[in-house]
Amino acid sequence: MTKTSETIVFFGTEDFSLTVLEGLIEAGHNIAAVVTKPDSKKGRGQQVVMPSVKVLALKHDITVWQPVKVAEINERINALGVVTGVLVSYGKIIPKSTIDLFTPGIINVHPSLLPRYRGPSPIESAIKNGDEKTGVSIMLLDAGMDTGPVYLAQEYLLNGTETRADLYRSLAILGTNLLLEALPQAMDGTLTPTPQNDSQATYSQLLNKADAELNLSKLTATEAERLVRAHLGFPKSKLTLGGNTLIITKAHVSNEQKTPLDFLCRDGAYLSIDELIAPSGRHMEAAAFLRGYATA
Repeated sequence: MTKTSETIVFFGTEDFSLTVLEGLIEAGHNIAAVVTKPDSKKGRGQQVVMPSVKVLALKHDITVWQPVKVAEINERINALGVVTGVLVSYGKIIPKSTIDLFTPGIINVHPSLLPRYRGPSPIESAIKNGDEKTGVSIMLLDAGMDTGPVYLAQEYLLNGTETRADLYRSLAILGTNLLLEALPQAMDGTLTPTPQNDSQATYSQLLNKADAELNLSKLTATEAERLVRAHLGFPKSKLTLGGNTLIITKAHVSNEQKTPLDFLCRDGAYLSIDELIAPSGRHMEAAAFLRGYATA
């Protein structure tokens, strides 16, 4: 008879992970360790900052491991006995040698309806592509990129106004609840995951700073407005006006140009800026920027 697990090792780094870890702690799950990325330097002062999940784990006296290479912790995992892994936005590839140490394996909370949007930016992709729905999948990790079988999935309807931050928060809550529903039976082996249909798979791409530039000659106004919402926070959306680089934080589609902050797009419509971050770093409404721009 296969032994069942009552102990969890949690892998996570981002704020999305934090919501799920909070849910597991509040639900009373036995978390033996939290695995997260090493502390990093951030901001102009280059101060060393701990991942948010580390702060939460230490608050609850949970052991924290921060390996440079994941396989470094294999012996420590082995020493725990029968244990289940839970992974949420960890940010590193888990080698098969580590996956194989867990029973039934490592359970992943993925913010899309797999096999749609495998990869690192499913939330941004759903907004960028104007999808009418997205969702969360609870899957069993394997050696591929989000290719493992799925325990449970739940849809989330989109209204076309969500920003990246909005959707991260909503799907983190949905993912937490769905994980808590699936976890007891997944851990004792009574819930069997279903293989994905690989023929229907689509992939999201890793975003970088270069994705911030809005090339309006190649984008419709609707596509550009979606990118503003999808990339809010990171990698941001940038346009140039009079030699000044502006970070666009809110915009809408317009059929006419009324101010210099109405930018012509490929389809003849305009991306009309509502809010922005000026070169000074100040976040302001478009009208306030234009008052200063007119007198400059």
